[in-house]
Amino acid sequence: MNPDLSPSPLKIRRVHLDTGRENVVVISRRSKALRADIFRGFSRVELRLDDKALLATLLITDDDALAAQDEIGLSEPAFHRFGKPVGALVTVAPASPPESLEAVRAKIRGRTLDKAEISAIINDLAHFRYSDMEIAAFLIGSASFITSDELLALTGAMAQVGTQLVWPDPIVVDKHCIGGIPGNRTSMVVVPIVAAHGLPIPKTSSRAITSPAGTADTMEVLARVNVGVEEMKSIVSSCNGCLIWGGHVNLSPADDVLISVERPLSLDTREQMVASIMSKKIAAGSTHLLIDIPVGPTAKVTTAIDAMRLRKLFEFVGDRFGRSVEVITTDGRQPIGNGIGPVLEANDVMAVLGNEADAPRDLREKSLRLAAHLLEYDPKLRGGAGYARARELLESGAALKQMQKIIDAQGPSKCSTDLGPISFDVKAAHDGVVSAIDCLRLNRLARTAGAPLDKGAGIRLFKKIGDRVEQGEPLYRVYTFDGPEHDLAASAARQESGYILNGHEALQGRAQS
Repeated sequence: MNPDLSPSPLKIRRVHLDTGRENVVVISRRSKALRADIFRGFSRVELRLDDKALLATLLITDDDALAAQDEIGLSEPAFHRFGKPVGALVTVAPASPPESLEAVRAKIRGRTLDKAEISAIINDLAHFRYSDMEIAAFLIGSASFITSDELLALTGAMAQVGTQLVWPDPIVVDKHCIGGIPGNRTSMVVVPIVAAHGLPIPKTSSRAITSPAGTADTMEVLARVNVGVEEMKSIVSSCNGCLIWGGHVNLSPADDVLISVERPLSLDTREQMVASIMSKKIAAGSTHLLIDIPVGPTAKVTTAIDAMRLRKLFEFVGDRFGRSVEVITTDGRQPIGNGIGPVLEANDVMAVLGNEADAPRDLREKSLRLAAHLLEYDPKLRGGAGYARARELLESGAALKQMQKIIDAQGPSKCSTDLGPISFDVKAAHDGVVSAIDCLRLNRLARTAGAPLDKGAGIRLFKKIGDRVEQGEPLYRVYTFDGPEHDLAASAARQESGYILNGHEALQGRAQS
């Protein structure tokens, strides 16, 4: 090895930079231990201390506040993953690319990969050995074409890397919505209904990536969601269910890595979606799975034909892995519930569970229908009795009581439940009937307002498709926490509201404190 590139000791410095998924390290251009001008030719380096190794992207700095001449600065993700203390001496050397990258190159050239090659790629992904550019290369190669055998190998490899849960019950139910519909917090109603009946439903959910709230973000308004594996098992044992963040129990960690890159690139193909969802459900130990596919012009799935193709893929993978998979299509033309954003959505959920008079009917009805499908898996329940049983559990207050039991078991939330103090209404510019609502547009608007980072930011809906409105009547209200976000959201709403009246864009946004 060239002596200029031989391993050299540097002291660890923790750099308070959030570099997302990627490991990033920083060395000084004036480093006495490393020749920065030589290392500049290498995009990746390997850190070693004792038996610990870490691959990272290398940056060079002239700022001693990031790294002095005898230091190497580790970004927050790199520091936590390396797990060594500040000041510890590490050796740094150019990193050899993972061997599995050759399989990625082969995929880009159009070759079908075998099971071993896909397993090697997924293992390296899960251990953060790929840069974002290399992950994107794999995703693009897979998006071009993927065979049935590759899909099965990808799903299996993703499920096997990370935690794999095993439950003592012969029937363990779960549900998943492929997403894209604002306010669609059915899981938070379905879980307590099903758990109150007695079927185990250990629900792990995601946080928002491009939406204004994931189920985990919304549940976090009510209870702690960062729950470990053993605690999760204890909660399910005592409550028959849970609603926690899946990332904390390390289910299919390679999937989280892939998602973090594919979403900005809009590479959410059918095959990648199925592998993502099924790998997590297989790792979670589910035996019976209900998949909800909303269909609508601004949903992820826009036509019945696309929904049918997706259904067949889910059923194919489920059959091969010994899981009972039922796929249903639902109305994805508009948001579900009255709120978009964690606090507003949590309020909708509790209103439904509490049988309140003003609870959103669409959220209540859809949740009952989904719960009915899951309850039908109980061999003791007569066929067709699922809906009546779900409604009985909801209306009697048993579901609310079970939800409170789950909340108590997971522990109290530390999140504020206050809505954003700065708001504005988006009003109809003329009389008419709401003929369409753009789900994607409202998702983006709620994120612009600050959700999900600000739990109380978001949108309260006043009108749905088919509702008649008069000129000047509010269509929805946007909540924000500070002036700049208010101004950005108001400007975005004026440009395009997401509401169509009588086939025409019809609104103006006006700020109200």
